[in-house]
Order: sequence, then C-alpha cells, then structure tokens
Amino acid sequence: MIAKTIERKADKISAIKRKSLGLREQAGDLFFRYLVMSFGITVIGLALLLAWELLLNSRLAWSKFGLSFLWKSVWDPVAENFGSLPFIYGTLVSSFLALCLALPLGLGSAIFLAELAPRKISDVCSFLIEILAAIPSVVLGLMGIFILVPAVRAVEPLLDKYLGFLPFFRGAPYGVGLLSASLILCFMILPYITSISREALLSVPRPLKEGMLALGATQWEAVRLVSLPYARSAILSSVFLAIGRALGETMAVTMVIGNTPKISLSLLDPSYTMAAVLANELTEATSDLYVHSLVAIGLVLFGITLVINALARLMTRRLTLQEAKV
Repeated sequence: MIAKTIERKADKISAIKRKSLGLREQAGDLFFRYLVMSFGITVIGLALLLAWELLLNSRLAWSKFGLSFLWKSVWDPVAENFGSLPFIYGTLVSSFLALCLALPLGLGSAIFLAELAPRKISDVCSFLIEILAAIPSVVLGLMGIFILVPAVRAVEPLLDKYLGFLPFFRGAPYGVGLLSASLILCFMILPYITSISREALLSVPRPLKEGMLALGATQWEAVRLVSLPYARSAILSSVFLAIGRALGETMAVTMVIGNTPKISLSLLDPSYTMAAVLANELTEATSDLYVHSLVAIGLVLFGITLVINALARLMTRRLTLQEAKV
C-alpha cells in the first residue's frame, strides 16, 4: 500500500511537471509567434507609410494635372508644366534593353559555371562575379564616363552608317544616351542573374542529370531538358530581381544617360529616368508644385516596381504549381 501511494504521488508530480513544462513551451511558442508577426506587420506598415507619404506629398501635382501627368511629355519647371512620360519611357526602355543583354550572358555564364567548368574554377569565378554586385554604383558611373561613353561614341558612327536605316540607330554620336545607360545597367544586373541561376542549377538533383545522360542524351540536351526546367522558377526570380535593380538604379545611369527629358526611338539620343530626375532636380525645386511633381514621379516609380514584383510572384507561383502537378 505504501509503495502504491508513493507511486501515485510520483505520477501526480510528474504530471504536474509535464503540464508546467507544456505551459512554458506554449508560452514560448506564443511569444515567438507574436514577435515574428510584429516584424511582418512592421515591414508592411513601413511600405504603406511610404506609399502614403509619397501620395500626400504629391497631391498638388495630381490635383492640377490629374492622370494626364502619366502621359504628358512636357517638363517645364519655368512654366510649371510637368509630365512624367519621358522619364517613364527612359526607365522602362533602358531596363528592358539591359535585361535583353544581361539575360543571355548571365544564364550562359551560369550554365558554364554549374555544368561545364571545373569546381575550383567555378567557385573562383562565382566569387568574383558576386564581388561585382558589391561595387558602388557611383564607381560604375565613373567607369561609364571614362571608358564606356568614349567606346560607345566611337561605335555609334558605325551603327549609324550600317544600321541607320533603322530608327533605333539614327542620331548624333554623343556617347551618352539610352545605349550607354542600357550597357551600364547590363553590367550592374549581370551578377544577380549569374549567381542566382548558378545556385539554382547546382541544386538540380544529380540522379536526374545522370539518368538523362545514361539514356544517351548530350550535355546540352541534359541541361535543356532537365536542369533548366527544374531551375526555371529560381531563374525567373533572378530576372525579376535584376529588373527591380535596374528600375531603381540612380547614380550610374544619371552619369551616362544624358539627362534630357524627351522621347526618341533612337538609342543614340540622350534620355532621362525617374530615379535620375529625382536625384538631379529635387534639391533645385523652388516651388511646391515642382517638388510635388518630383514626388509624384517617385510614386509612379514605386507603383511600377510594386506591379512588377506582383507579376513576379504570380508567375513564380504558377510555375511552382505546374511543377507540383508534373
């Protein structure tokens, strides 16, 4: 009887200890949950606060010009007549051209480093490519002024001579313009596409590639039919990350694009971007309408970036669902 009594008391004590331990664990889980939730809410709140401040400090421009501010091509601070279309055009065209140049180069480099190059060489090259992403944009802008612009100025007469029948390659050989801005942006976003794509290709299960090679496929067929489809979601993410970097780049583009608010089909002509006009003219704005018009351009840039990121999420989710079905 005494032994059974002692055993029951021990069971009760152990049950109380387990219950108290469970309560402590539950309290810790709740604390961690609410802490992480507060971090997420803070980030969302900061984004909403930023959008609200941009909208609040651009209200004069929207009230005077309305939505026509988005497609007006006039930018006249003296007459206080403002439109953002030249800056939207310069931003989108330079980013699109940079992506067209960087995507094949970056993806091809990633395939070489992940599939063909020896591992030691691949690691060294990948390290050097990642260092390129850390170079300050003002340093790249200086490189653009002293190296890229003279080189483009030397090539532009040949483009005008042999490709001048196209409207994209007509104009005076200034050296600064959309072509130079696109090239410097290509150099800036190239490390993002290359590094992320390489890591995605390295994550492809080795048995998949070996099975494809065992069936008699060539190295290129294994890459095209196995590696690229498996890593396409990550590759697409790298592309949209690169677009986001290109859209928001300021200093390097400002130093080589020419900073002329006009729309021209020629890539040789100077142009302007939304980030560049904010960097150049915000400190020179002398009237409230001028300041609000510049802030309105910042709001448009914020909206474009938000839309592109949303499209990236939708496309990535769709690809993920397709891969899950397969």
